[in-house]
Amino acid sequence: MPKDVIVACDFPTAEETLRFLDRFDGRRPFVKIGMELFYAAGPEIVKELRRRQHRIFLDLKLHDIPNTVGRTVRVLADLGVEMMNVHALGTVRMMRAAREALDTGGGPRPLLIAVTQLTSITQEEMEAELLISAPIEEVVKTYARNARDAGLDGVVCSPREAAGVHAVCGADFLTVTPGIRFADSEAGDQRRIMTPAQARREGSDYIVVGRPITGASDPAEAYTRCCREFLGEGREI
Repeated sequence: MPKDVIVACDFPTAEETLRFLDRFDGRRPFVKIGMELFYAAGPEIVKELRRRQHRIFLDLKLHDIPNTVGRTVRVLADLGVEMMNVHALGTVRMMRAAREALDTGGGPRPLLIAVTQLTSITQEEMEAELLISAPIEEVVKTYARNARDAGLDGVVCSPREAAGVHAVCGADFLTVTPGIRFADSEAGDQRRIMTPAQARREGSDYIVVGRPITGASDPAEAYTRCCREFLGEGREI
């Protein structure tokens, strides 16, 4: 299964995003567009990045009643993104509605994945604030099984949970893992984190990397370092 590094373009404007990507010397990394950028710049930023030949993970974490999510997924898929997500907390019925909506489209179907538990959430917060008492690893595996049963392609989880997800859902079920930091980086607000090399060993299929690349003095060099650590020295970058 192909593996890749996804650069999280968590910027407040389209202009800042494009200036950042211009620093990659003609390379076209796989990029993530999250809520901040999409709400600020709208579908036009997706169209522009598609025009520039970037592959796109549209990270909006849709979570609503099944009919609303299904209709929204169908609209967003028409933008031509390669990957998009919903929130597993929406239940199997909601996730299945999203998948079925994608199947009605005429073009290529994007990968559809589900968010399990955010990598900023701790066991203590989950128990005290969300009233979920099971171990976080078991919660993630249960949500992953629900996503698989709904027909989704994979989940977003911590790299610490990737191996467990593959164990219960199979090797072909994708694990997309944020919470990636270099060994010499600050953790920030992430809690369940790993380095790119550790994530590779744990079975992550895609890693999503933000501040270690976007905050670097030389983003292209940081991206190259991340690819080498995650993809291995023998892979062309």
